[in-house]
Amino acid sequence: MFRHDTSVITAVLWLSLALAMPLQAADSDNLQVLDLDQPLRLDFSGFWEKDFRRSDDWQDELNRNLRMRQEAAARQSANPGAGRRVTMPPISIGNINLNRVGGRGVNIIDLARLAEYISRQTTLQISQTRDEIRIERRNDSTLVCGTGWEVMQTFASEYGVEACGWDGQQLVFQTMLPDDLVIVHRFNVSADGQLLNLIISVISKGAESFDLIQAFNRYDAPPDEFNCEQTLSRGRVCSQSGGSL
Repeated sequence: MFRHDTSVITAVLWLSLALAMPLQAADSDNLQVLDLDQPLRLDFSGFWEKDFRRSDDWQDELNRNLRMRQEAAARQSANPGAGRRVTMPPISIGNINLNRVGGRGVNIIDLARLAEYISRQTTLQISQTRDEIRIERRNDSTLVCGTGWEVMQTFASEYGVEACGWDGQQLVFQTMLPDDLVIVHRFNVSADGQLLNLIISVISKGAESFDLIQAFNRYDAPPDEFNCEQTLSRGRVCSQSGGSL
């Protein structure tokens, strides 16, 4: 699995999508006629359960990030003129503190905790039509995007702005929060439609992004009367009003 410099890729994504639209309009006479019975995108629809073996563990990724920062700090100490860290104003989201720590910039541990909280979903339900895709998450908002070429703004308020778009066959949601905090969800499905990868990135001005890769497998959903959850120790656990399966 590949890792990205997400802050750069995200900026390039929106720019490239914005630039692509007029070009597509200009070349519309040369485009083939679309078959309305064929979807524009790969099929993301279905029920998905987390594959813990293939998914990143947030503590392992945090340790990796800390080692990389220590190595970078050692290099900077050896060459003090090479660069200077940029600090940023305090940030808070809900009960997760993202304040500056000792004047040295955003606390990577808090960024990791936020990424871990965002990645808590163990199952996803995705429905898809030719024009729209909906990603339902338990106890969280539903992610909705079109399947066309344009970048869509899906939410805007004083608390932040969310937009979505497509980078090739990858579906990207970008949420821009106050104080230059950005959360990116990047979904990618395999050609055979059996594997789903989700890269969650938390990006903060003055700090490197923290990324978590979450892997999901397609599964056949049980009847509606059962409530199922994927667990690390027991696999899929389904409960009914009268007990558990």
